[in-house]
Amino acid sequence: MERIFRRVLQTGQRSCYDERGTEVGCAGSGQDAEYRCGLEWPDPRFKTAGETVEDRLTGLVWPINANLAGFPLSWTEALDFVAGMNGRTAFGHADWRMPDRRELRSLISYQTRRPALPENHPFVNVVLNWYWTSTSAAINPAYAWYVHMDGARMFYGGKNQFSLVWPVRGASEVLPATGQEACHDAQGSGIPCPDEVRDGAGLPGTAWPRERFVVEGAVVLDRLTGLRWLRHAALSEGEVSWPEALRLVAELNGRDGNGAKDFRLPNINELESLVDCSTHSPALPPGHPFEQVRETYWSSTTSCYEPDWAWALYLTKGALGVGIKRGRNFHVWPVQGGCSGLG
Repeated sequence: MERIFRRVLQTGQRSCYDERGTEVGCAGSGQDAEYRCGLEWPDPRFKTAGETVEDRLTGLVWPINANLAGFPLSWTEALDFVAGMNGRTAFGHADWRMPDRRELRSLISYQTRRPALPENHPFVNVVLNWYWTSTSAAINPAYAWYVHMDGARMFYGGKNQFSLVWPVRGASEVLPATGQEACHDAQGSGIPCPDEVRDGAGLPGTAWPRERFVVEGAVVLDRLTGLRWLRHAALSEGEVSWPEALRLVAELNGRDGNGAKDFRLPNINELESLVDCSTHSPALPPGHPFEQVRETYWSSTTSCYEPDWAWALYLTKGALGVGIKRGRNFHVWPVQGGCSGLG
């Protein structure tokens, strides 16, 4: 059997907040910042070399100028802009591409806002707006995923709309592939994957294990990330508030004979790691073994833009958004492992 990988980055969150947005101590809270699960960020994280910056966490290289084009572009124009960079060997390299959604999200810090980038980052001209990714939206391929640098939201927009572009180069040994293997044009029609910089064209990203999910009784091991998820993907009968979600997971650990301990509410990067960008409704790999999959799930990650809100996964689409913590809006899907000392 192939080895198990661990490929989820820490979110960067270091503070804990209650349902009213008041900062509280992290010990015993069950929140993201208590566990800080995932691959730890190096210090310093970024290494500047002339007009480019290496992210020492992922191995990817970004222009220090986060707005090289100077103004928003349509998705096709953004692809053409990056192709033009390669044509003129920008910054001494001809292998620039538009980042896929996991590559662009890898820059995000969930501890900061305006921009939602790690503290003391070296980048300039970061625009507090949407940035394109090369990943088409499986639910409607005339749309592509983009990330908002103001507060870290990720959704999709029509490819004929106008957003910013931030090229990347290099291959990462820690970021998984998105799962997208087909290419689509601006109208959403399937096309042969060209020799250009879009997701699905055989671009960098760690390949998934041949057998990604292994059922282990009541839990499922994801061999891509090393995380274990409850096979029954709905801990509660209905939607609950964020405090209720944290309490339900704590109660799960207290039950005798449940077959496993150390469950926790997953952080937003862990939830996103389940997404297969080639599909939707749900955006999970075809043939997955999970039962009772729901539309929306709470994460343990607070929105530092509005700390009385928390991050959630919208699994029908594969989108990341937020919900007010006191609202009974989302479901609970506990996870196990991925943390030092927690399996």
